[in-house]
Amino acid sequence: MSNLSEKECIACSGWVPKLVGEALANLYAELGNEWGVVDEHHLEKTYKFSNFRKALDFTNAVGELAEEQNHHPDIFLAWGKVKVTIWTHKIDGLTESDFVFAAKADDALEG
Repeated sequence: MSNLSEKECIACSGWVPKLVGEALANLYAELGNEWGVVDEHHLEKTYKFSNFRKALDFTNAVGELAEEQNHHPDIFLAWGKVKVTIWTHKIDGLTESDFVFAAKADDALEG
């Protein structure tokens, strides 16, 4: 079972190397769900809901999480769905914090 959601996002100084190859694959395996890794650059997942209100509530929960973690994804809201795209802007790629945030977003859905 993953413990990613128990970690905290770490602010990137810009000196952290991008995750690629085996390091990226290991964290992706730990995340272990429907997130996609796009071009070894960002994580992406679309959550589905039965109505707009539930999608909006989840969007707001992810927004609150982003402020708490000081890690800000792109969030796209539509009727019955929310797409979350995560990467570390400072290095234009993926870090462990992106996987931590993804796990926390999944927890927000369950909570």
